[in-house]
Amino acid sequence: MNRWLKRAVVLAAVVLVIVVLRLTVFRPKPVPVTVFDVARGRVEATVVNSRAGTIKSRHRSQMSPGVSGLVARIPVRKGQPARHGQVLLQLDDRQYQAQVTLAERSLDAARASADEACLNADQAERDRLRSEDLFAQNLISDQDLDTARTRAEVTRAGCVAAQAQIRQSAASLDEARATLAQTVITAPFDGVVLDVTTEVGEWISPSPPGVFIPPVVDLIDPTTLYVEAPLDEADVAKVTLDLPVRITMDAFRGRSFPGTLTYISSFVETTQEENRTLTVEAEFAPGDLPANVLPGLSADIEVILDARDDVIRIPSYALMEGDRVLLVRDGRLRSVPVTPGLHNWEYTEIRSGLAVGDQVVVSLDRQDVVAGARVEVIKVQTK
Repeated sequence: MNRWLKRAVVLAAVVLVIVVLRLTVFRPKPVPVTVFDVARGRVEATVVNSRAGTIKSRHRSQMSPGVSGLVARIPVRKGQPARHGQVLLQLDDRQYQAQVTLAERSLDAARASADEACLNADQAERDRLRSEDLFAQNLISDQDLDTARTRAEVTRAGCVAAQAQIRQSAASLDEARATLAQTVITAPFDGVVLDVTTEVGEWISPSPPGVFIPPVVDLIDPTTLYVEAPLDEADVAKVTLDLPVRITMDAFRGRSFPGTLTYISSFVETTQEENRTLTVEAEFAPGDLPANVLPGLSADIEVILDARDDVIRIPSYALMEGDRVLLVRDGRLRSVPVTPGLHNWEYTEIRSGLAVGDQVVVSLDRQDVVAGARVEVIKVQTK
């Protein structure tokens, strides 16, 4: 009997040693996790563009002279500011000045001819009146009266024709002056010269119908900037004009600029059928932008559909399938169902299931981060 008792004691001791070893030496190490301290804050429902947008300017003018000619003067160069009305380029205008002078002389001649014709018409009218008096006194024949009347009508028509010639010559002068004006390019608004593609002494011509010739001066107003970007067709019903937006640019990482949605296209582009998009535009809110925010930069628009302040929120990537999160409770992970509300790519509102101060696991990329696992918090995020 003592022998069996000894065996039982030895067996119990072995089992106790095994249990102690499993709980100490061979106990699995806690899984390291990163958590987010649940807190209150702002959550927004947003829509973002499906592909990168582009910064553009409302005022951009790509100009060429309206007539052919030799470039005589270029007062500005690429990158220089220009004021409204400032001369940007001028052609050799001697030929066009001569045409204006010729048109002016033609107008002078037409006026002189009209004066002469109308004086003759006035004299012929007086002769007609005298002839009618003489005819009434039987002092001249019917033929003489008809001759006087005919001469009065002819000279009056000549006066009218001469006056018409004045108007035609005046129109020719206006045309010559307009042609002369086309030899000079002036700034239609305050801006910056983006490019000048010609040099003094070069011959340039306007584009003939149906043939594109690149403009010689490119002027842009950097103060009237906006962003044009495509939205996915799935978001068409969500957006309306005047919604607030947040504009971000790769050139200014870490910064955002407020704005307003000012344009929504009336049709969906189907160039790429697998990715149909709707073009929208957003203008920057009034205020000073950095000087190097330039047209052509890539930009993204985040349209703010709705927003709530002082709500319980967690990082959106902490929300698991089935609207559940993993909480750290007493050193272990616990799966907790939650009720989400507003959300965007950054934060999700939690309407129920969590309280301020709860620790939600955000490092979900490890396979051993599962409910029931023993964990060790190695990093705490607060925002």
